[in-house]
Amino acid sequence: MDHYFQISINGPAEDPMLEGYTLLGYLAGQTSKIKLGTLVTGVHYRHPGILGKILTTLDVLSGGRAWLGIGAGWNEEESRSLGVPFPPTAERFERLEETLQIVLQMWRGDESPYEGRHYTLERPLNSPQSLTRPHPPIMIGGSGERKTLRLVARYADACNLLPGPELPRKLDVLRQHCEAEGRKYDEIKKTTIMWFDVGEHGERVGETLDELGKLAALGFQEVYGAIKDVHSLRQLEIMAERVIPAAAAL
Repeated sequence: MDHYFQISINGPAEDPMLEGYTLLGYLAGQTSKIKLGTLVTGVHYRHPGILGKILTTLDVLSGGRAWLGIGAGWNEEESRSLGVPFPPTAERFERLEETLQIVLQMWRGDESPYEGRHYTLERPLNSPQSLTRPHPPIMIGGSGERKTLRLVARYADACNLLPGPELPRKLDVLRQHCEAEGRKYDEIKKTTIMWFDVGEHGERVGETLDELGKLAALGFQEVYGAIKDVHSLRQLEIMAERVIPAAAAL
């Protein structure tokens, strides 16, 4: 995730939380295969021109493994605590669309001035350019039907929807936005998040695969998640031996 403070679902704000892109830069140097991105960056965390440079740098140094996860943001406490401006919700969505326009312009190599309602860039130079062409993949996180999913249809390569019984309707809304934008629905990768609890000895592997199967039937292609008791190597072994191979066949 990309947060300044730990979020309440995981623990108190005082629990450790590393800065996202510094951590991803470290991982880029320690790995050779994994993709590198946040789930997701709040649009108000970083100026869009700087965010474009950050993602490009990560992509170059990782050999083309970066992707941009972004959303309107929500955690007011951490922003206020560190003095980061936290605009109202409607403005954050306006800034989100402008940020998407800016980073895409930078990745096109278009250095012409950008004049938006919230951002003005005199020369959005991006050198070196990203290795991933035409640009690092963009994932927009959130399930808002009126704004978020419209932005997905207009700008994104992938969406990340919150889990729950409303997922089928969210996908229907996304399909409608794609039709309105002249975008092919199948071009957008559908992803969600999940809490993986396979059991101490793998006794819940079957239930986990059933849940993944239901998501696959809806059209979801990737699931991101946290693993219960991840400090135990055995949990990772169970995921690698029994869940991931079976899930790949769904």
